[in-house]
Amino acid sequence: MTKEHLVDRPKEKTTHDRAKILSILEKEGIQYLRLMFTDLLGMNKNVEVPKTQFEKALDGQIMFDGSSIEGFVRIEESDMILVPDYNTFAIFPWDDGNEGRAARLICDIYNPDGTPFSGCPRQTLKRQIARAGELGYELMAGVEAEFFLFELGENGEFTTKTHDSGGYFDLAPIDKGEVCRRAIVRALQSLSFDIEAAHHEVAEGQHEIDFRYGDALQVADNLATFRFVVRKVARSFGLHATFMPKPVFGINGSGMHTHQSLFTHEGENAFYDPDAEWQLSETALHYIAGLLKHAPGICAITNPIVNSYKRLVPGYEAPTHIAWSERNRSPLCRVPARRGLGTRVELRMPDPACNPYLALAVMLGAGLDGIHNKLTPPAPVDKNIYKMSQRERARSKITSLPRDLNEAIAAFKKDKVLSEALGEQVSESFIRIKEAEWHDYIAAVHPWEVDRYLATY
Repeated sequence: MTKEHLVDRPKEKTTHDRAKILSILEKEGIQYLRLMFTDLLGMNKNVEVPKTQFEKALDGQIMFDGSSIEGFVRIEESDMILVPDYNTFAIFPWDDGNEGRAARLICDIYNPDGTPFSGCPRQTLKRQIARAGELGYELMAGVEAEFFLFELGENGEFTTKTHDSGGYFDLAPIDKGEVCRRAIVRALQSLSFDIEAAHHEVAEGQHEIDFRYGDALQVADNLATFRFVVRKVARSFGLHATFMPKPVFGINGSGMHTHQSLFTHEGENAFYDPDAEWQLSETALHYIAGLLKHAPGICAITNPIVNSYKRLVPGYEAPTHIAWSERNRSPLCRVPARRGLGTRVELRMPDPACNPYLALAVMLGAGLDGIHNKLTPPAPVDKNIYKMSQRERARSKITSLPRDLNEAIAAFKKDKVLSEALGEQVSESFIRIKEAEWHDYIAAVHPWEVDRYLATY
């Protein structure tokens, strides 16, 4: 659900250097340092080093086996180096008993010869950020990442059961889910997250925690951290947190609406023009047109699993058609009412199963393509698209999003702009992994088929 993001410029980042980090580690009695990164699918990974290796870790001398990480390299070229970003330094708010406290640094992945690894998701986003910078822009983003909290079974197995019966923004009697959500907020705040809101979402067991917007890299780093913290804290309450888009049939799924705007190097919002129609600049309209043009291929990255497309169906507030509007929430792209520095476009199809680095990279790449080629979006759609007839949608040139992962991958393979945004290695590895996932899905016999056909045929 939409909140008001991008009201003003973000606060200055906290900066760290090597000496400062070593001083903090010593002062706080930190025993372990986690060097974190994500694999191609967005799963958090880390190499943990003890106190004796802190200086080596900070100097970017810790190596790991890249052949064991999904989508990285072959066994004959497996050595990878973790180079930490000092500005991502944070101390985890929990104490692992006698094992001592731990801190973390988010890392970029390099080859042994010191060159950037082309398959590193974080550096993939950084390349698109640099491209935008050359054009005079910086992408600012705000995301609304939803998740479910479910009970664990008697033996610790995952379930989709919840005692939570709340709805959107409900003020209900406190249950385990609400207490857990508050604990998650406290943990995030201790990691320097600027929390704007936390509330119950539409579905039973569904929650949302909104944190302050920022530059694209900061937002991607925060999302990776957010998913880790949510799962960690939930487990301490005997709950399982999942970012699976549609874990339960018949109720709303979890989305990750992504608000985007471009700022100039002078600090002005490039999407705002007080004298233009809708007060949207040509840059904003070109950017929207780019998102719409490349939406089918973007889907493969922002909605990356088979289950993603169980959410993108009519009736549950998720978008199903490619169009844009100002206040209407049924199209793919929405421009919220706020103007001035808060002018932005909200892309409503992404879900929280995506790799945040790759998702922001393709969104930015699509938008920049729209700007470069001066693309013009169709007229905004003010009607409820869900209730329009097929003929009405055809007259308005409204097309549909991919119906499943296979269609999305096919669209991505045809989209050279998006492939170039991710780079050859990331694109090819991602396609290979997802085509194998689709093959496994269509080859499996699912419970629905047994229930439907076993007694009939």
